[in-house]
Amino acid sequence: MLEPKPIKESCLRVTTDLQALTEVLQWFDQFELPPLTADFLWQCRVVLTEGFTNAVRHAHSHLPVSTAIDLEMKLFPEYLEIKVWDQGEPFDWWGKLIAISQEDCDPLEKEGGRGLMFIKQLTDEVAYNRFADRRNCLIVRKKIP
Repeated sequence: MLEPKPIKESCLRVTTDLQALTEVLQWFDQFELPPLTADFLWQCRVVLTEGFTNAVRHAHSHLPVSTAIDLEMKLFPEYLEIKVWDQGEPFDWWGKLIAISQEDCDPLEKEGGRGLMFIKQLTDEVAYNRFADRRNCLIVRKKIP
């Protein structure tokens, strides 16, 4: 099945540095989305923040700061798609999410794992895939209200 052509798209490459989050969020804010609710925009910012910071803190924890994290954003007629590419080791995103949800405490009260829960709860579609170029990609889609 062919994916529809995006109305608009943008890419950003940053280093593995939490300080780059400011640049990442400025990139998001400058993307010129159609008029959307403040809640929709806030949720997208949270998802982007969690995806980026997880790549820095977890996927790239053993890699040099100079290691690139690539970000893509595409606006389609019915949804916004955000991709976060990392160069870390393969990670079982769904397995970790299931393990967190089966723990005997509220996952939102724990330090680790909250970001995965936020990403899952605030989006309509989530995928985390390993590609032949040895990169991983978090792909999230959020339907436009």
